[in-house]
Formats: sequence, C-alpha cells, structure tokens
Amino acid sequence: MIVRHLSEIINTARDVAAENWSSRRLLLADDGMGFSMHETIIHAGTETPIWYKNHLEAVYCIDGEGEIELVPSGERHRIYPGMLYALNEHDQHLLRASTRLRLVCVFNPPITGREVHDKDGAYPAASSQANATEMRGDQND
Repeated sequence: MIVRHLSEIINTARDVAAENWSSRRLLLADDGMGFSMHETIIHAGTETPIWYKNHLEAVYCIDGEGEIELVPSGERHRIYPGMLYALNEHDQHLLRASTRLRLVCVFNPPITGREVHDKDGAYPAASSQANATEMRGDQND
C-alpha cells in the first residue's frame, strides 16, 4: 500500500514548477500503478499550450475557474470545481486560468517525474514499464 500526504511532497523532487504551473507528483511510474497522479496548480491569468502526443490525461478541477480550448477547432469548455475533462485523443489544447486553478491530473502511461515539456507542450514518449523498472532498480534476469 502506498500512503502519501501532499505536505510530504512539497519542496521535494516531486514538487515541480514552471512559469505557469506547479505540479505535486503524488504517484509516478516508479510506484508501479500503471498511471501517475498529480495535484497541479495553474497560476491565475496564464495561458499554457499543451499537446500530450504520447500520453492520455484526465483532469478534475477541485478549485478555481478557467477554460480549455481545443486546437485547431477552437472548441472551448469552461473549467470549474467538479468538472472533469479527459484528453482521450491526445488533444492539442490551450489551458487558460481565470483564477488560480487547483487540478487533479492522471496520466497514462505514467510519467517518471523527470520529463520536461518540449516546444509543442508534450512529454517525450517513454516505456512506462521500463521507466518504473529503471527507477526501482529491478533486475529481469
């Protein structure tokens, strides 16, 4: 059983920040769950281009308001507490925060926690099983 509290993650390697957001990685590939789960804070007044070409993501809003716009269609959806959106087709999108957004995000395959967004807003493709094995130090002899 894995038991963690957000307070144990803040100011550690699992607490990752960029210009528009911060992400507290609650579960990562090395936890062996087959998905990763994060609490993500999107800063008020920001717009972030994202395109997870190699991952599926589901996002549940806990607090705040904003908008997701699909690119290139321009289809928009309001984000508010209790709303979930799932990027089930590797959807390219713009994430806008009217106020500070507090989101719970789930990724499949799970991320390792070391990824960096590329120029398209994507994380690189990786074998989640290989990453989990590498991070645990498992041997497959």
